[in-house]
Amino acid sequence: MRLSLSALLLILVCIICSVIISKISSVINVDVSDSSFDDAEQTKHSSRGLKNQEEPLPKSRIPGDVADNLIWFLQISDIHISVFHDMSRVTDLKDFCSKTIDAIKPTVVLASGDLTDAKTADNMGSRQYVEEWQSYKSILEESKVQQKTLWLDVRGNHDNFNVPGLYSSENFYRNFSVQGQKHLRSYMVQVKQSSETYSFVAVDACLDPGPKRPFNFVGVIGLKEYEQLHEFERRTRMESNYSIWFGHYPTSCILSPSPGLRPLIGKSGYVYLCGHLHQLGGIVPNMYTLQQSGNLELELGDWKDNRVYRLLAFDHGLFSFIDIPHNEWPVVLPTNPKHALFMIPGKESTASMLNSSHIRVLAFSTAPITHVKVRINNGEWGACQNIKDALYILKWNATRYKKGIHHLTVEVEDELGRVKSLTQPFSLDGTRMSFSILPRIALMVNASMVFQCMFGVMLIVCIVPLCITRFLHKLVRNKKIRRPRLRILFFQNWLRKIWILSTVDRIFFPLTLYVLYLTIGPWSIGEVIENHTGIIFAWGTIINGSYLPGSMTYAYGFIQLFTYQFPLTLFLAHTVDKRFQTLYVFDNCSMLGYLYRHSPFILIVAIQMAYAYFFWLAYGTLAFVLGPLRTWSIALGIFLWFQAVSLQENSFREANLVWISKSAGVRCSLAKVEDEMTAT
Repeated sequence: MRLSLSALLLILVCIICSVIISKISSVINVDVSDSSFDDAEQTKHSSRGLKNQEEPLPKSRIPGDVADNLIWFLQISDIHISVFHDMSRVTDLKDFCSKTIDAIKPTVVLASGDLTDAKTADNMGSRQYVEEWQSYKSILEESKVQQKTLWLDVRGNHDNFNVPGLYSSENFYRNFSVQGQKHLRSYMVQVKQSSETYSFVAVDACLDPGPKRPFNFVGVIGLKEYEQLHEFERRTRMESNYSIWFGHYPTSCILSPSPGLRPLIGKSGYVYLCGHLHQLGGIVPNMYTLQQSGNLELELGDWKDNRVYRLLAFDHGLFSFIDIPHNEWPVVLPTNPKHALFMIPGKESTASMLNSSHIRVLAFSTAPITHVKVRINNGEWGACQNIKDALYILKWNATRYKKGIHHLTVEVEDELGRVKSLTQPFSLDGTRMSFSILPRIALMVNASMVFQCMFGVMLIVCIVPLCITRFLHKLVRNKKIRRPRLRILFFQNWLRKIWILSTVDRIFFPLTLYVLYLTIGPWSIGEVIENHTGIIFAWGTIINGSYLPGSMTYAYGFIQLFTYQFPLTLFLAHTVDKRFQTLYVFDNCSMLGYLYRHSPFILIVAIQMAYAYFFWLAYGTLAFVLGPLRTWSIALGIFLWFQAVSLQENSFREANLVWISKSAGVRCSLAKVEDEMTAT
């Protein structure tokens, strides 16, 4: 039985889709690879994690009724202090640095990038504003936050907009941040609490030099920086019990030398804390996952719009956290038993909870707390006892909950009558829970690879159909094959449109060559950094003698092809086909009707002109004028449209050889009638 062309295409699409789905499933699988753990190192540093659940637990890993082996700290991200927008970001940050920190008394505060906004009033351009940095510094000084806690800040991409280099006067991070005065880029700080040592490793993946927006969405770690981080990782294993890594970019948005940043963190790191993605505009509010390298990765919602911060704790080797809206009190964080979803295989042991004698809860408020009570599943409430500071405990018999998933509910009330209730699942037998699919995709895929694939797919979509139909045309013309006929009229019509377009040289070659040019040629030449001219390609940017690898450029190119090149190709194919069918028929169309007929083209060009205008706002006049990607493409589109609407009969000689069917016969008959009427 012969298969139709439509069936073959459907089978091919199904195969491609199944391969893509299989690949994505493999990438976002949260099963921790055994290669993430080194047996020799695991034995040498067994206090950090017990790969073998049968090993006897050290006392430091068994939660009890004493306030030891416990540390808690905070994270805040994407503050975006701006001189133009939303002054409440500043006032709320002052409140956080005074009231919140005074109430929680964290050992450390991690500020994971985008400390300032660095965008112009119209949100299109970008540059560093010293006033924003001065505001950031004055908030920290006026609140005396450094006398209360250890403030660890790191740069984000906004803190690096329009910065020619690390030692540039525009790099205000050096002068106005807390850690920038000591560390130019990545750094490590160790904190000793009781008998435990905690290492905090800051990862700075900002581009050097730092271009204007939007081409620094993805960070880069160079070879020298990677070697520095590798040394930090070695020291964390040798000198500390627990390591916490943090930075602005998620690992999915960082380019780094092989084998990559994730395996480096996963060797000894419990967690990587980041920001940058702003919960994908609120689509993914809980962006958490367990990386295959063996560590959690937790993206924190922004301070800019959502005013969220994070409370984190290590309690006898168990890592816990909760994200909290600003000014929401009381704050509660159960540390034993911990949330079942966030167990870290190879570093945490369920035996720690199973052998524990007490439920442990951290509770904070700006007013004195009147009671903390807990219950498991639908059992009776039990009142917790305050041991020290914010730690509340209640004796329990963990063996009653050895199997399956159970639920711990905590209720906290303060003197002002404010009540906070929290329920979280826990498991003492290692029963795993599943992370949501969207957070796994956002944090586990390689964003650069995704952008490249998107760009590549659109290249194929814009070029391959034209090339295939042109090749098929030659085969049909030489009588080597018959002209394909699709059963579905819609597809048959579009096959004819694309086919005829591919036979018109004056349109086919400019269309395809321009798309090919986008893969190799400069997209624009302009001030990528103020007073510094750079050249933007799909594969990267050259500026100040430095090469910045392409990543966001591919996403930018995808948008260009998807919103302009592809619809332009479809419209030209439709226009050429209509011209082919009505070449000899008088077109009695009004001006209004003509505009309506070509309104899709007007819309396509209008959108492209808007993009070109935004590009001018971002990079200036030179980049606008010398801009094959945005500006020149408009001129090319108008030229090709004019060619399409003014094609003459000789332009369709090739098309006539294949498509001189019924439509051609009708056209010839109409032409003959018109000739006779003219003669009469």
